[in-house]
Amino acid sequence: MNAFLNVLEKNRIGRSAIRRAGLTTLQVNMGDLCNQSCAHCHIEASLKGKKVMSRKVVDEILAFLKANKLKTLDITGGAPELNPHFEYLVGAARPLVGELIVRSNLTVLLEQGKEHLPEFFRANRVHLICSLPCYTKENVDRQRGAGVFEKSIKALNLLNQQGFAGSRELQLDLVYNPLGADLPGAQEALRADYTKALEANYGISFNRLLTITNVPIKRFGDSLKANNEAEEYSQLLENSFNPSTLATLMCRTFLSVGHDGRVYDCDFNLALGYALEDADGGSMTIGELDPRELEGREIMTGGHCLACTAGSGSGCQGALTGESACPRVNDKKDAKETVKEYYGKVLKTGKDLKTSACCSVETFPEPVKTVLKNIEPEILAKFYGCGSPIPPLLEGRKVLDLGSGTGRDVYIVSSLAGETGFSTGIDMTEEQLAVAEKHKAAQMKRFGFRRCNVAFKKGYIEDLKEAGIGDSSQDVVISNCVINLSPEKRKVFSEIFRVLKPGGELYFSDVFADRRVPEEVKSDPVLYGECLGGALYIEDFRRILREAGCPDYRVVSTRKLTVDDPRLAAALGNIAFYSMTIRAFKLADLEDICEDYGQVAYYQGTIPYHQHQFALDDHHLFIAHKPMLVCGNTAAMLSGTRYGKHFRVVGDTAVHYGAFPCGPAPRKDGEAGGGSCC
Repeated sequence: MNAFLNVLEKNRIGRSAIRRAGLTTLQVNMGDLCNQSCAHCHIEASLKGKKVMSRKVVDEILAFLKANKLKTLDITGGAPELNPHFEYLVGAARPLVGELIVRSNLTVLLEQGKEHLPEFFRANRVHLICSLPCYTKENVDRQRGAGVFEKSIKALNLLNQQGFAGSRELQLDLVYNPLGADLPGAQEALRADYTKALEANYGISFNRLLTITNVPIKRFGDSLKANNEAEEYSQLLENSFNPSTLATLMCRTFLSVGHDGRVYDCDFNLALGYALEDADGGSMTIGELDPRELEGREIMTGGHCLACTAGSGSGCQGALTGESACPRVNDKKDAKETVKEYYGKVLKTGKDLKTSACCSVETFPEPVKTVLKNIEPEILAKFYGCGSPIPPLLEGRKVLDLGSGTGRDVYIVSSLAGETGFSTGIDMTEEQLAVAEKHKAAQMKRFGFRRCNVAFKKGYIEDLKEAGIGDSSQDVVISNCVINLSPEKRKVFSEIFRVLKPGGELYFSDVFADRRVPEEVKSDPVLYGECLGGALYIEDFRRILREAGCPDYRVVSTRKLTVDDPRLAAALGNIAFYSMTIRAFKLADLEDICEDYGQVAYYQGTIPYHQHQFALDDHHLFIAHKPMLVCGNTAAMLSGTRYGKHFRVVGDTAVHYGAFPCGPAPRKDGEAGGGSCC
């Protein structure tokens, strides 16, 4: 089944729309020999590569270029520089074409015997397109191997010293491709980020940033399957299909030549072995090819072609359409970029918010209220949250805050955990993290701590492992109106229960909806940034939590949200939104409904600031020393967690009396319901 043709049919686009035009660019793939083994490589290149282009095929390419005047020669690999005939091809081909591109992984320029290449490239006026999938060491090394980032920076400095990026004749472009199963963000926005980071930190200049979508074939395809992401990624590509990319697909005017001289519509078809065939069914080769025979010919397509037509589109020269062609916030990377932009640049203080979704109106309990008086004013002014997700009993505990922003809750936890505890915040927005980091020393001094017990990490809440958060390492995970902003909520909750210790607690405030939010609301940047566009339907939340291994959660508090802006209110229609504070525990034996085992719980009255009563949730209020009948799940939550020493639970699960007669607290005005059980 050709998934690409199916998508064309759904969009009422005929197959005739995907035909070859006149040839302008010859792309030469010199083989799979490479000094790197990148996770996304679609030709599975490595140092063990055996497919190396011969001098005979190189000469056939040169003869083709002499006979057919083309605009561009585009040389790629592997690492094409490792081919023994690479410099011969570059030198001989340079007078035959208007532009000669070399795609380099940068680190090859530091290999023994290749130190002269920057000067060689300058002498031949080569247009360099170089791989640098991120401007941070962690992400580059993770995708391309340990030490690659440092070597890449060194190589870029060498190229700058030769004049690359300093003149029109010596162009140096960089290539961004996502680390995982995401679409690239907006090309120009990413270019601005790269420019700022590389110039400020390393003094590096470049001309353009090209965004390229990872194609789900070969090594990257195998990685998707291993991580059970293949189906989800394919669906993302299909859902993000953009018809306006078809007119500028590179395969219309490109022709790829493999190491053995066979020709293909594109480099991805080359990787898959989809060679062009002649009238007799044999493979076409560059030595016998008349390019005029290709014009009007239908291009060989497959499901992998969806990668080139998703979002802003993707080709060897980067995005195919401008940002305006894809205004919707409907893929993972664009959603993240929208949030970064909104919280890093649009919002300056809480006064800039247009809804009440990210504004807490709760009265803070003690001791949080007292600690708040000790927090730096700038941290408070630039903090956006929708609740007070700070549970009790944090002394000596390790606590992780997801989407920590300027660090208000991290510092509150820091004070409550004391010097024997530790508070970590993770956020993806540099402007917010800069505020949090700036005040670390001052906050420790205010708390009277001799050692710092906080850390802030830049990263994504969907991949806590990348940020260095280990398995079963956290006593408590908190979050304040952030999870709704994630386009990959299943990954978020899966990561939360990975990093929680057995018996650990998830305690968070967020925005939920009484129905599934329609696409037109999700795609509005303001509604998404204000926590409404990404709000979870409460029943979908229950299902996601169950998939993560937690069949029972508890609602601690609920507040209906208001939207005063007339335009936004009209866009939302009848959807009801609620700010809810929820707790859930990492416990192995919870059941999906309340079951009765005849258990009784006594609260000892020993939790600080809760001497007389303690509310587990909105309908379990424990009065000190008063017996209370509880279901099996509630008994487990009280006895199998850090709350255990403050409760006495009488009874076990040896005898079952049927379903427990308990349910969520009564609601008003159609408010969202309680947890999946009690």
